[in-house]
Amino acid sequence: MARDWVDRSGEMEVLVRVVAGGSLSAAARELGLSPSAVSRILARIETRLGVRLLLRTTRALALTPEGEAYHRACLRILADLAEAEREVTEQAALRGWLRLNVSLPFGNRHVLPLLPEFLRLHPGIRLDISLSDTVIDLVLERADVAIRVGALPDSRLTARKLADNPRVVVASPEYIARRGKPAAPEDLAGHDCLGFNFRRAMEGWPFRIQGQVRVLPVPWLVQANNGETVRQLAIAGLGIARLGLFHVAEDLAAGQLVSLLADYDAGEVEPIHVVFIGGANVPGRVRAFVDFLVARLSGGAIPASPARSLPPAPRSAAVPTAP
Repeated sequence: MARDWVDRSGEMEVLVRVVAGGSLSAAARELGLSPSAVSRILARIETRLGVRLLLRTTRALALTPEGEAYHRACLRILADLAEAEREVTEQAALRGWLRLNVSLPFGNRHVLPLLPEFLRLHPGIRLDISLSDTVIDLVLERADVAIRVGALPDSRLTARKLADNPRVVVASPEYIARRGKPAAPEDLAGHDCLGFNFRRAMEGWPFRIQGQVRVLPVPWLVQANNGETVRQLAIAGLGIARLGLFHVAEDLAAGQLVSLLADYDAGEVEPIHVVFIGGANVPGRVRAFVDFLVARLSGGAIPASPARSLPPAPRSAAVPTAP
């Protein structure tokens, strides 16, 4: 049989406050209600239950035996509700699963090494990590946090910037020994280049030539769908690549790759952001992780480009441009 919906927990709270305060007026003041409203709520409970809960006079009130039993049940139920809300609040704060999506190279080099420290700081959090260069929909994939490299499209996501990532042109010493070092951007026409097979804002590579930025077409030998593959092919000596500095900084320092055409650097940088679904009810575990990443990775944690300090390549080292 259909029955009007009632706020049972709210009614229980009124009864508990009346008993604790010793009067309807005291409970009314505490609850921000009028004494008549409190009286109507008590009458509604008694009508629904079919028993008298309180014996009221002008000078005092007392619980009936049925009222005492119901009052004990109200205390227990309200305590259980408070505990349930506390557990949910704690889980939303610094407990539960945090689902993270990040690109392979940035994740491997800059995020994964930080995770042991984060988990030591927040032992109640568990991590579900997906490393992929595919840009996902956080809502559809049920991810909490993602790290995006490159310009962000307009969206409902909240973003906090981690760093600017310069891009550098690189090749292995083995490739340079075999094919020579290009001394000017135009020399790339006679070289093998490694690129990406997904759509990009520019189809070529930008260089600053005689004070102006020009995007030059380059001959692709291999195109791949992720930066890690391009990096490995460059280290293997297959060709010249243009990658984010965070991706190849260790290789440059180790001598596995060499920076090329530094004097023609167009100054292009890719912003790196951590993104999440914002709003007033962002779980505490998400806020904690975002704040942690910003603290560890912003303000110079991404290495500055070493290309600025390299001398320009001599023209004699270049391979002649193919006719």
